[in-house]
Amino acid sequence: MKQPNIVYLHSHDTGQYILPYGYAVRTPRLQALAQQGVTFRNAHCAAPTCSPSRAALLTGQTPHNAGMLGLAHRGFALKDPTQHLAHTLRNAGYTTVLAGFQHVATDDLPLLGYDRIRDASVPAEDEAARFLSTRPSKPFFLDVGFGETHRVGGGLFTENSALSGPRHIRPPAFLPDVAAVRQDFANFAFAAERLDCKIGRVIDALEQFGYADTTLVIYTTDHGVAFPKAKCNLTAHGTAVALLMRLAGRVPAGTISDALVSHVDLYPTLCDLADTPCPPWLQGNSLLPLIEGKPNNVRDAICSEVTYHAAYEPMRSVRTERWNYIRRFGDRDKIVLPNCDDGLTKSFLLSQGWADCRVEREELYDVVFDPAESANVAFNPACADVLGDMRFRLKQWMVQTDDPLLSGPVELPPGAVANDPDGVSPDEIPTHQPGKQTKSNERA
Repeated sequence: MKQPNIVYLHSHDTGQYILPYGYAVRTPRLQALAQQGVTFRNAHCAAPTCSPSRAALLTGQTPHNAGMLGLAHRGFALKDPTQHLAHTLRNAGYTTVLAGFQHVATDDLPLLGYDRIRDASVPAEDEAARFLSTRPSKPFFLDVGFGETHRVGGGLFTENSALSGPRHIRPPAFLPDVAAVRQDFANFAFAAERLDCKIGRVIDALEQFGYADTTLVIYTTDHGVAFPKAKCNLTAHGTAVALLMRLAGRVPAGTISDALVSHVDLYPTLCDLADTPCPPWLQGNSLLPLIEGKPNNVRDAICSEVTYHAAYEPMRSVRTERWNYIRRFGDRDKIVLPNCDDGLTKSFLLSQGWADCRVEREELYDVVFDPAESANVAFNPACADVLGDMRFRLKQWMVQTDDPLLSGPVELPPGAVANDPDGVSPDEIPTHQPGKQTKSNERA
């Protein structure tokens, strides 16, 4: 089979809250995409924070190995832009095109390996359709990013999302079912509907211009929804992501995979499908065997991380099919509120005393008997052996990947900014003072 075209559709802060994952959010185009290809039910990001997650997917390695320990617009950058997927695909003969949002660089976008850079004045779906209308003869990699489910001013998801009705919607199970949260989630659902329509526009253009049967279509998101206890958290509420793939003749329609997979596995998968060698820095495993129905798994564990988001909050996790272990570094035992986006749900929880809640330095969850990951059993004597094993797995991964936390607190790179972790909102004025970001010199 010749090299397939690749369309990489991605959104901000959507998690798995779309119809293919069983949620009552009207996303019929994504549902159709799932029915035409494979749905990965147990997919996770490498970091539940925007730029680090995207950097991991697009370089095929941990965020700290990619050099993206925080947000691009706050001064963090890729260690080596030539490791970006677009470079590898361009070297393999692809035309590489960026349409819409990307969030791994703020300037010098050509350094990322794109032949054609977006026109910021044109909506992403229209820019993608315009490129397809040129009927490119070479195989292409079309990167289309959407921001609909990202919160904007005032904590809304789109400028019009407050118009949606909250009466008959159920919020995520990890949040209280009260009026403010219902309204907040109704706003999210409205934004997700708009996202679905825009994705549908790109899929329609593939059909219109004759590329539907020769194009691998991927949809995913960077991390969990922008609600308290989700985005920027290492439970499944923060790391679980939608991951759908369709390719006629190669991906069996209606396939469901329960295998544990990570965003870092996408890069080697695309190399396999594009029949190009995997670069030596890749740390993931190709999903092609899962797509072809061969093994049940391509890995037995995945690791995720947070270092900086709006503020410094160093933590790492390792997840297996049965357990999720989270380790916080430093001696802070309070929630880092600037790392939670403002909104109706956050305001409600703050009114109920959320700021006074404490966090544990270690968390261990049995994801079979506690799928909501709400009962920390790290201090249960019956789980001592499991805890020891998960501690070992995490430490081993940190050593193998040369995690900077092994040397102590991670300071801001030159020019980067971060909020005071004792603040409340990510919109507060950030500081250039790394010394304020941690109270401990504890090493891993």
